[in-house]
Amino acid sequence: MVWMIVIGIVVLLVLWFIATANSLARKKMSAEAAFADVDVYLTQRFDAINSMVGTIKGHVGAENDILVNVINARAKGLGAQTIDEKVEADNELTNAISKLFALSEAYPDLKVDQSFVKLEDQIATLNQELVAARRYYNAAVKIYNTAIIVIPANIVANIMGYRAMKMYEASEEQRQNVVPNFEK
Repeated sequence: MVWMIVIGIVVLLVLWFIATANSLARKKMSAEAAFADVDVYLTQRFDAINSMVGTIKGHVGAENDILVNVINARAKGLGAQTIDEKVEADNELTNAISKLFALSEAYPDLKVDQSFVKLEDQIATLNQELVAARRYYNAAVKIYNTAIIVIPANIVANIMGYRAMKMYEASEEQRQNVVPNFEK
């Protein structure tokens, strides 16, 4: 009789372990799939930025360092392999793009260039889609990260080697207060 109780407890523990491991795997896959959506928008934005840099090169003069920063940030993003590297590269590119858009204010002929305006609209649309995709990714990561730290699922997470995933956060540069200039 005691053996049956012991076997029953062991079977229940094994079933619980399998169910918990499967639940954690589903949550991790959901977060990775959410990042795949972000990655699609990042790739589209990389392509649009490449076209924009080509358009801007003919209009700008001394601000070549801004273009170089955008090109370097784009290259870093394209070369990123892990989710953490892609998140970091995306933050750098977002900062570089904001400086690139600010550059258009100094060149009135650039603001009326139809290909620039079209690319600016395309990038603005992609940025809005990226915000939504990042929000969904962060929600999926929050669910996964919470699941791997709560008791008793954290036991299974540690055994299976699950680690917390990085969430999208605003960079220090993005957190700074923007002071509008109304003198123009």
